Amino acid sequence: MYVVIFRARVRQLDPEYASMAAQLRGRALEQFGCLAFHAVTEGEAEIALSYWPDLDSIRNWKADAEHLVAQRLGRQRWYEAYEVQIAQVLREYRQP
Repeated sequence: MYVVIFRARVRQLDPEYASMAAQLRGRALEQFGCLAFHAVTEGEAEIALSYWPDLDSIRNWKADAEHLVAQRLGRQRWYEAYEVQIAQVLREYRQP
């Protein structure tokens, strides 16, 4: 399993952002194999964690046409800066 870590410095979030984020989260989970998706924004900082079964699923998601539109809008309107990290989950623990 892999995790994509998206960290951003927010410029301006608007109603279109909220709508697009919800739509894309659904697409990732329902159509691209995303296992889980969690995001939080606090002040100017946003972090999103998405979990994926393999690297091909991540590549397919990154190349999705609607996701590409969101990436462009993110660079133009919503984020001052961002970074993406992809890591392999080596171990997982749970308690009830």
